[in-house]
Amino acid sequence: MTAASTTPSTTDTTGPNGTGTWRLRVVHTTGYRYQAPVVQSFNEARLTPRSDRWQNLVVTRIETTPPTRSFRYTDYWGTEVTAFDLHAPHTELKIVASSVVETGETVLPLDGATWADLRADRLVDRYGEYLEWTRYVPRHKELGQLARELRKGRKPHETVLAIAELVHDRLTYKRGTTGVHSSAVDAWEAREGVCQDYAHLTLAMLRAVGIPSRYVSGYLHTKPDGVVGETVVGESHAWVEAWTGGWWGFDPTNDIEISPRHIWVATGRDYADVSPVKGTYSGGPAAAIEVSVEVTRLA
Repeated sequence: MTAASTTPSTTDTTGPNGTGTWRLRVVHTTGYRYQAPVVQSFNEARLTPRSDRWQNLVVTRIETTPPTRSFRYTDYWGTEVTAFDLHAPHTELKIVASSVVETGETVLPLDGATWADLRADRLVDRYGEYLEWTRYVPRHKELGQLARELRKGRKPHETVLAIAELVHDRLTYKRGTTGVHSSAVDAWEAREGVCQDYAHLTLAMLRAVGIPSRYVSGYLHTKPDGVVGETVVGESHAWVEAWTGGWWGFDPTNDIEISPRHIWVATGRDYADVSPVKGTYSGGPAAAIEVSVEVTRLA
């Protein structure tokens, strides 16, 4: 299966803040091996970067081995999904998503909303799903108390930054302590985690004080001053967006604003809404044999 799409490229090389754009190529490879042949496999891939005011998708392609037929649709949260199924016996499955994206500086924290605005019925109704508790982002007494303390004397957008800073300072980045099914509370109790945990913990505290907030999945170029032409080992990354008069993003893992190094793919309430690859199959147990991300700055 090869699914490809092209979006006309912008000719403007100046970012929204006058800092210029980055053109990046991302190659995300995922491979599975099965202990017994799989005879039926149904899959969804959320691996296609989106286009908006701050990011322009130039070209994208998703290929699988064995090859399959696919179709694309946009899910409830606005994410582009590539769906495909396999009905021939196979013991391995490989998915390679390749994209070229132009990125620029995103908006600075928006301070157009007051606490009274955030409590208004109209807004709560509109963004209620981004205020709900989930399995990954559950209600937690201690986290709620900390968030309410940070809220005192601060505007909503200032509270977002204060909460993200606290999460960054209190957690140690460490792989292996938490897993893909760990919740914000699991990470908080361990005081360790990865970007998924930083995002979930930040969301739990933001929602505790009534700030609509959502999970963002994407990629991060690991070098702030990346050299054109150099390929680096990139990262599948996660950060948050908050609504304080408009949506804007912040990266609590690194305690930085969203920059041209960030490439966004999907948004949702938590990781469950944006999982890069998920599906069902009939066959033997599966093991991931390859998960890698390569990012190259092209311009």
